Amino acid sequence: MKTYGNLYSKLCSLENLELAFKKAKKDKSFMPYVIKFEDNIEEELLKLHKELSSLTYRPNKLKRFIVRDPKTRTIHASAFRDRVVYHAIVNILEPIFDPTFIHDSYASRKFKGTHKAIERFDNFKRKISKNGKLVKNAYNKNNIIGYVLKADIKHYFDTVDHERLLGIVERKIKDEKIIWLIKQILNNFDTSIKGKGMPLGNLTSQFFANVYLNELDQFIKHKLKAKYYIRYVDDFVILHGSRKKLLEYKDKISKYLIYLKLELHPTKSNILPLRNGVTFLGYRIFYHHKLLRKSNLRKFNRTFNEKLELCVGGRCTFDDLFNSLEGWFGYAIWADTYKFRKGIMKKVRKANLLNKDFKV
Repeated sequence: MKTYGNLYSKLCSLENLELAFKKAKKDKSFMPYVIKFEDNIEEELLKLHKELSSLTYRPNKLKRFIVRDPKTRTIHASAFRDRVVYHAIVNILEPIFDPTFIHDSYASRKFKGTHKAIERFDNFKRKISKNGKLVKNAYNKNNIIGYVLKADIKHYFDTVDHERLLGIVERKIKDEKIIWLIKQILNNFDTSIKGKGMPLGNLTSQFFANVYLNELDQFIKHKLKAKYYIRYVDDFVILHGSRKKLLEYKDKISKYLIYLKLELHPTKSNILPLRNGVTFLGYRIFYHHKLLRKSNLRKFNRTFNEKLELCVGGRCTFDDLFNSLEGWFGYAIWADTYKFRKGIMKKVRKANLLNKDFKV
């Protein structure tokens, strides 16, 4: 295995920190904390450079808040200067680790994402169902053969083991200062169990989530030799024509996860027939069509109606409504939602807010 040393000076360089700043401020240029940092950019980057070089850098305390999207999650936000450091770390480590990841790991990676994962699922479902072959005595066209092991890791971000993660990183990274910096980031997260967990919301957490679960990916692909496997963060699916084979996979995965000090979620890890539809990454996927999760539709309706009311009352602009609709339609268009989207635009027309260039 190829290893890498003498990386820390490159990580600390002003050139890398400047690049990290540009990435950290993307889509946030008008936030007050970004403007404040940028007003003193040379001083701020030089200060970070000195702190990192002298090993005196300490991340600020994380700010904790709750989001419901639709399930309740605890997010930990970092100070902007710390986000610059996170990007500086990932700038150095991502080119080393990403080439070792399997093709079908889709979260927080360039040219991947949820839509690519859904496309891959569609490709796999055709293969394992032999292009939509129906079960015996099928009662509709969706009654195709095949099964899916749909699973996720129980409390994944809360249970990542720091010692195990550092051991994985140290196989390739032979630079004690890089390891020291990673420890600073990991130990900054106040958890109920010492040495466990990473905060949701941090770039480094997203990156190290892939590094950690790449161990599982390699086991499933190369030891179990499962051909039709897709992972997105801690959610994963394996498609197969045999329910018995998926039961075998599930048992072996459960045992392997002991090595990673993780476990499958007991109620969210099941083997499902493809004909019943499979919920994955916000979509309920059948062979011939897709639906959006009902909870996602309810959340959208609530938010849309509130914003529409504000626009009618003159308390927000059409641009605000347009931007939120455009983003959501980009997600919804992947499912069979034409009638639903048409109904939304009918409401906008009634409110005399429709931009003629907007397309359903």
